[in-house]
Amino acid sequence: MRSKTIANGILRAVAIIVGIVLIAYLLFKIQSVLAYLAIAAVIALLGRPIVLFLRRKLKFPNTLAVIATMVFMLAIFLGILALFIPLINEQSRNLSLLDIESLKADVNTLYLQILEYFGATTDSVSHLIEDSHLEKNVLEGLDLGFIPNVLNSFMNALSSFSIGLFSVLFISFFFLKDSKLFQNGMLTFVPDDKENNLVKSVDKINNLLSRYFAGILLQLFILFVIYTIALLIVGVENAIVIAFLCALFNIIPYIGPIIGGAIMLTLTMTSFLGADFSTVILPKAMYVLIGLVIGQLIDNFFSQPFIFSTSVKSHPLEIFLVIIIAGLLFGVVGMVVAVPGYTAIKVILKEFLAENEVVKKLTKNL
Repeated sequence: MRSKTIANGILRAVAIIVGIVLIAYLLFKIQSVLAYLAIAAVIALLGRPIVLFLRRKLKFPNTLAVIATMVFMLAIFLGILALFIPLINEQSRNLSLLDIESLKADVNTLYLQILEYFGATTDSVSHLIEDSHLEKNVLEGLDLGFIPNVLNSFMNALSSFSIGLFSVLFISFFFLKDSKLFQNGMLTFVPDDKENNLVKSVDKINNLLSRYFAGILLQLFILFVIYTIALLIVGVENAIVIAFLCALFNIIPYIGPIIGGAIMLTLTMTSFLGADFSTVILPKAMYVLIGLVIGQLIDNFFSQPFIFSTSVKSHPLEIFLVIIIAGLLFGVVGMVVAVPGYTAIKVILKEFLAENEVVKKLTKNL
């Protein structure tokens, strides 16, 4: 009898492990769909107050209120994109894209100034390249066949973006039209005696995530102000647009600030292309770097701990581990949706497994 019990326990454990692996594999394969649902849910959370205002104050029908809200939010999105047109035009002018000879002269001058500043010579760099056989390897690996591949990649990316945009808009419309749609869909798979727990979970998740996204907006605004001040001090044109773009990258945890910082420094240096490197370009880049460091210190030691502790009620170290694991499993998309997803899982676990000791420790602050 004892051996039979042990065997049943082993089989049950194996079945659970296999089930978890299969679920994880399924989630991995449909990660794009999960990303669409997550983005649509965020849009629904942000747009819900507008829908309620149109319905209650202006007496709009529900469907018309949803359409008006989506048009308004889409207009804001297109307006943000339009802000970058002057930036692109300015950088195009700075880089002299229409004058190749001028561009080559400016880049060559900047190259010589950098070598002079660091005490290097063109001969030493040439010898270093020859010793590494870099030029030979590049020439040998050059194949014009890459052009069709680049075009195919561009078309695939454009197709994926179009599908993603349509999917997000379609899902967002129904999430806004019926705020209980997701909840009712979940109730289909839940026993009758657990329906009350699910309703409580959804309400609590909406409350926590609303505060979380409000905190994210506050975080981005603080970084935007710091970056704008740093860029205005050094006299970079289109400082507001550049600061907004680089602050927006902080939505991606850990990797985003690095990308945003690199873009800000690059745009700062190209804004003064043709000026003296040691007396103009380098000092201005250093001032911008100081602004970046100040912004990230405030973000890491004040903004993020405040957001995580007051909105999703999780320890920063706990969030760090969750983001890293999600990033390893699902890439950048996983890092973006890690915190909201983890928060939702914690709330559901607390409602359905409140007596479990592990769940009690993980959800004690909820």
